[in-house]
Amino acid sequence: MIDINRLLQRLCDADIDFVIVDGFAATLHGSSLVTRDLDVCATLSSENVAKLRNALRDLKPAHRLTSQKISFLDNPDPGAEIRNLYLRTDFGPVDVLTSILGVGEFDRVRAASIEVELFEHTCRVMSLDDLILAKEALGREKDLLAAKELRAVREKQKPWSASAQIKVSI
Repeated sequence: MIDINRLLQRLCDADIDFVIVDGFAATLHGSSLVTRDLDVCATLSSENVAKLRNALRDLKPAHRLTSQKISFLDNPDPGAEIRNLYLRTDFGPVDVLTSILGVGEFDRVRAASIEVELFEHTCRVMSLDDLILAKEALGREKDLLAAKELRAVREKQKPWSASAQIKVSI
């Protein structure tokens, strides 16, 4: 069962500094895109990895891009350098990326992000302009179609500034 809302709430409750990116971010901006996973951008420091392990512990997190489906609770070793995580959990897939193609590293993504109220937490969401840049940089047909729709969403939101706050009830 995919439950992006509950996955997101776990990350919010864990006090990890992250930015919601990709499909769910597009949805929060008003896109009609359907997503089947949660993608976030964050720094994968030892502290954040420990917080993430604790937040997902009871959801049986495993590395989904390995044939053995190795448990995230045991691998990688504490202190190991991690670039990205692609996890499968009982609530669905969650990808934790340290950078976004076409945009940059976490600090750059966070600097342009907007704030959204979710689950009684203030969360950060990738800016609409950065979402468009990322989709165009990926260059796949589905991403280019998404970029086209996101540009249309941006046109409808013209009066909004890049620092706008979105109120979402989930």
